[in-house]
Order: sequence, then C-alpha cells, then structure tokens
Amino acid sequence: MDRIKGNSYRITATIVDIKGTCSAGHKKGDTFDISCHNPGGLCGYFYHDIFPSLQTFEFGGTMPWWKNDSMELRCPDYHNLTTIRLERTREG
Repeated sequence: MDRIKGNSYRITATIVDIKGTCSAGHKKGDTFDISCHNPGGLCGYFYHDIFPSLQTFEFGGTMPWWKNDSMELRCPDYHNLTTIRLERTREG
C-alpha cells in the first residue's frame, strides 16, 4: 500500500538544487513520487528530517510558509545542501 486512497494527495518530489555533492547520489532535476509509506529513494537522513512536514502535506494540511500545493525543504547536511520541492495533487 503506497497511499491511503480518498484521504491523501499524490506527492511528487523534485531535487531543485545541490550545493556540493549529495552523499546519497541525488542529482539536480531528479523527480520521484514520495509519501508517508514510500521514501521514493530519498536519503534516510533527509526523509527522517522532512517526515513531519510530509505527513501534514500529504493529508491536506498547510503551513503559512507553504505555497499552496508546493513547498521546498532542505537537507540536514548543510555542507552539501540539497533542496527538494514537494508538489501535491489530489488523488482520484
């Protein structure tokens, strides 16, 4: 089970910037699906760091600094800073 149907959004992740070299091998422009049930190949450190925001985002929540159905988050490795954009679309 990848997503909970009817109550969630499909989340598409795009690596939008890397300053340095991502130790997990992510490259600028990489795109993949991600959810609370599927890390989509995202580095474990990064996934762990963004999980609370991902969970809120996937199930329709919002925060004042998010741009509607899009948000950007940064990797906890500040020496090789990777930025990811998450975009959500309604399931079904």
